[in-house]
Amino acid sequence: MIDYRQSGVDVEEGYRAVDNYKTSAKRTMIPGVLNGLGSFAGLFEMPKGYKEPVIVSGTDGVGTKLDIAFQMKKYDTVGIDCVAMCVNDILCHGAKPLFFLDYLACGKLDAGIAGDMVKGVADGCLQANSALMGGETAEMPGFYDAGKYDIAGFSVGVVEKSEIIDGKNISEGDVLVGLASSGVHSNGFSLVRKLVPNVMDDFNGKPIGETLLTPTKIYVKPILALLEKIRINGMVHITGGGFYENIPRMYPTGGVHGDATGDRFVSVIKKGSWPVLPIFDELVRRGANPDRMYHTYNMGLGFIIAVNKKDAKTAIDFLNGQGFPAYEVGRVALGREDVVFE
Repeated sequence: MIDYRQSGVDVEEGYRAVDNYKTSAKRTMIPGVLNGLGSFAGLFEMPKGYKEPVIVSGTDGVGTKLDIAFQMKKYDTVGIDCVAMCVNDILCHGAKPLFFLDYLACGKLDAGIAGDMVKGVADGCLQANSALMGGETAEMPGFYDAGKYDIAGFSVGVVEKSEIIDGKNISEGDVLVGLASSGVHSNGFSLVRKLVPNVMDDFNGKPIGETLLTPTKIYVKPILALLEKIRINGMVHITGGGFYENIPRMYPTGGVHGDATGDRFVSVIKKGSWPVLPIFDELVRRGANPDRMYHTYNMGLGFIIAVNKKDAKTAIDFLNGQGFPAYEVGRVALGREDVVFE
């Protein structure tokens, strides 16, 4: 006769992990939370003041960046990445993140490692002013290799229906303002791992793995604050697919219809208008195709907004004042190629 522990699932270790989670989640409680971790579901009260509230949701994971964390034995930043990938996405529609839930899976649970990962989730939630409402930890022996974890999550936010940002207000001549990234963020790591087989290689005086683990920036607070000052016509989170895949998603589907030339809204990006981070030059030095970098990575810009020309300086000055370096990186034009560099 065998019991659950002998089959590979340590329930007691699970209890210890949950205790760690509760400590982390408690730091993120905000008005609207009606219960804590431990219930079968999280309860959140819709904020007052909305006439036509629209619920906005997004989900994502960290991907193979996790492998860098395993090699470095550093687990407390990938949770921030998990939150960032979700809240930055829903922010693109003007939504204020309300709460977050995570999913953690492994082959053999270690309460310390799992606790560090969820601590990172809580840190990300604090940066987004969002509550960590709960989640799931799945211990699946024989399914995941020992020492390997996966983490994913989803964010739920709210926006006034009349204030949804969907690109409909974008006009030719709008200025594109780019916000600096912190590094590679959480995309393109399948290529990174081929280019960097040894995470302990020196890079600017420290192991390159430390630079690669720099967590994704969370843009929620400065962008929501900026929305109280000016109108933002469109927003882009630069994730997988880099500039070419993500920037066109800012515009209404199909661009400009009915134009005799067949032109549509396109993004004209001025190279050299922002600093490309050294880590991207290092990836090219190690063999990454330089002609494909903007198809894969953020290249130093993690978020881009489209604003009226008259508001561009206000936006840049405000974002810089919030500690989020911002640059005028291009403009909206009419054309036939989605992204044009000049």
